[in-house]
Amino acid sequence: MRKWRSAVVTAAWVAVGTAAGALGAWQLATSDSGGGAAHSRPLDEGAVERALAATSASPRTSSRPTSPTPSPSATPSKSPPDRSTLRFTGGTATVECRDDGTVYLVSWSPADGFHIDDDVARGPAAVARLEAEPSDDDDERDDLPYEIRCGEGGEPRARVVADD
Repeated sequence: MRKWRSAVVTAAWVAVGTAAGALGAWQLATSDSGGGAAHSRPLDEGAVERALAATSASPRTSSRPTSPTPSPSATPSKSPPDRSTLRFTGGTATVECRDDGTVYLVSWSPADGFHIDDDVARGPAAVARLEAEPSDDDDERDDLPYEIRCGEGGEPRARVVADD
């Protein structure tokens, strides 16, 4: 009797697992056929534009009043700042030169044999500062304090300054 009960319980578990797997497979197979509502792969730029055009052409069904959309001339155009990778002796830095002329150090990384001192002035400011120091204290190389500014055209520039 005990062997028979064990076999029935095992068969029931196998049947439930099989049914769950079949249901999951069916749902995956039919999820893409929902009238284009769901997609299983990323859309290319053309598909995004078509989807946006279709969305803006369809009537709104919201019962809430919509607020007026500001005209493009009333909305200031603020583009995200361009990021540049700046290479210098002692490391690299990812830098943003902002529209207002300020510089911001997004991140920095030392080169082999160096570390970046903890006292970094990342900005945003007219000048950002960091110092690349040789990793080995017995190394005869000097510390390299840098000032980073945004030059004409928004290109970041780094120069070694006197160590204070």
